[in-house]
Amino acid sequence: MQSGPKYFLLLATALLVPVGLRAQIDHHEVDLAVTYTDQFSNLVSTPTFWHNGGTAELSAQAIHGFGITANVSGTQTDNAADSGIGLTLVTATFGPRYTFYHPMAEGRRSLAVFGQGLLGRAWGFNSYFPSASGAQTDAESMALQVGGGVDLGVSRYLGVRVLQADWLRTQLPNGTTNVQNTLRLGAGIVFRIPQRY
Repeated sequence: MQSGPKYFLLLATALLVPVGLRAQIDHHEVDLAVTYTDQFSNLVSTPTFWHNGGTAELSAQAIHGFGITANVSGTQTDNAADSGIGLTLVTATFGPRYTFYHPMAEGRRSLAVFGQGLLGRAWGFNSYFPSASGAQTDAESMALQVGGGVDLGVSRYLGVRVLQADWLRTQLPNGTTNVQNTLRLGAGIVFRIPQRY
């Protein structure tokens, strides 16, 4: 992996600690979010295109809002960047998350705002990946995902992911820079499992 993404991941993780850390209420919970996902991507610098699919994200809060997250996403298009060539993209990433949790006055409702920095792998299928060694239909690369979102708890065991927005960087072969930058947007349902310590 290039040194730039390493430093960016470290910086993003450090920025996940808000100034109001001392005010955070300890809240232990395991969440499974299932979301519809839409991605705005590029094959090379231009043109850009949308592809959609779904995401499953498992997260666990440990202490003072800090926790870990595992994210698996899959998206697909039949016509990437008006090329007439399809693309199926699967990413699996893992890393730290910070969540600011705020219980609301009405019943069991709550608000959770989170930020995270995740690292893992990306796999591209059923497409065209040109490289110095020749073109291939499947490829894999490093995946770096940085972003956050907002969850609204509607009961003790159920919530709504109002919005999740992430920047995703992959390095699949494209014949030029071998870099893709993607805006990933999602929304869906969160299944909540409160933990007792």
